Amino acid sequence: MSKSNTSMNTTTPPEILDEVKNLISYSIINKGQENSNFQIMHRAIIKKYFEAKHVNINYDDQTIDLQLPVGKKKYTNITFECMDLERFLRSCLKKDEKSIFFYQDILDHYNITTAA
Repeated sequence: MSKSNTSMNTTTPPEILDEVKNLISYSIINKGQENSNFQIMHRAIIKKYFEAKHVNINYDDQTIDLQLPVGKKKYTNITFECMDLERFLRSCLKKDEKSIFFYQDILDHYNITTAA
C-alpha cells in the first residue's frame, strides 16, 4: 500500500499539529493584533472539537460560552471558566483525518508552511 498525500503535499499530521500548536501559542500572545482573525480561529477550533454553535470567548473574564449539541437539532448553553486558553485550545486538537485537513486550511489561511 502506498502512502498518498495528494492534497497535503508531503506534510505529515504530526507536523501539521505542531504548527497549529505553534500558531495557537503565537495567537494567544497576539490575540489583539489588528486584522489577525485569531479570535475567529480560536472559536473555530472549539466549534470543531465540541461540534458546538455560537462559541464566544471572553478574554478578559476568561470564560467561554457555547451551545453544545444534546440531541437532534437541540443545543444547550454552557459557560465555563478557562484560566489557560492556550492549553485548552491545544487540548481541543484532534488527530483524525478530517480534523487534520481543517488544521491545514487554518495554516494555509495564515500562510504558514510546514517543514516537509
